[in-house]
Order: sequence, then structure tokens, then C-alpha cells
Amino acid sequence: MKILIAEDDRVSRTFLQKFMQGYGEVEVAVDGMEAVDMYMDSIKKNDRYDLLCLDIMMPKVDGLKVLKVIRQIEKQQNIPAEEHLKIIMMTALADVGYVDEAFRQGCDAYASKPVDTEKVQEVMIKLGLVQDPENQEQE
Repeated sequence: MKILIAEDDRVSRTFLQKFMQGYGEVEVAVDGMEAVDMYMDSIKKNDRYDLLCLDIMMPKVDGLKVLKVIRQIEKQQNIPAEEHLKIIMMTALADVGYVDEAFRQGCDAYASKPVDTEKVQEVMIKLGLVQDPENQEQE
């Protein structure tokens, strides 16, 4: 799995990067503009990301704008809905309005900070990105 983390806070970014490395190849962006650039670059190289962990509050371009731009790019590129980039919005904000707007713009899930790794893993299982470790043991 190819993962992009867009997070301006160094501590949060490092924590998330270390956690996500257990699931695949991880790249990081420190602001929204860099995240959009990296996403567009992945399309040009035909090596798209599977998951984007996207902070809402970032400098230059905030996470909601990044989300909107990515969904517009997917429409322009005629990327089928089932192949859309899975996006988990992450924020320390308790503002329900931001979360509602993120879902209206097409995010797949939401995680509050500080990040609970078990909840993020549950979300990735629900999104079909990783297998449930409990189901694997039964096979």
C-alpha cells in the first residue's frame, strides 16, 4: 500500500509515519500545497496513493481544500469511484462543522487527534485497505 501523510506538525507527522510504515510505503507532505503536488505527481507517474491521512488545519492550503482539489482531479481524470484515493481526515478540532464539511467533500473517514492507532487500523480495515488481523489468524 502506498500512503501519503499530509501533516504540518512534526511530532504528529513522525508518529503517524512510524505507525503507517507497518502497512506500506509512506511519504509525507508538510503542508496542503505539497500534498496536492505529490498527489498530482503520483497520477502522472501512474503510481497513485492508496491512502491519504490528511490534517484539516495546515498552512498554505488547508485539508478541506486539499480534499476538494483531489476529488476534482479524480473527476477530471475519470477515475472510477471504487478507485478513488481513500482519505482519512485528521484533526484536533472538535468542530463538528469541519467534520461534516469533510464528509460532504468526499472524505472516507475521520480521526481525532491525538491519533488512536487502533481506531485508525479499524478504519483501514473498514475501507478495505488492510485485512483484519483477527480474521487472518482464523484462516
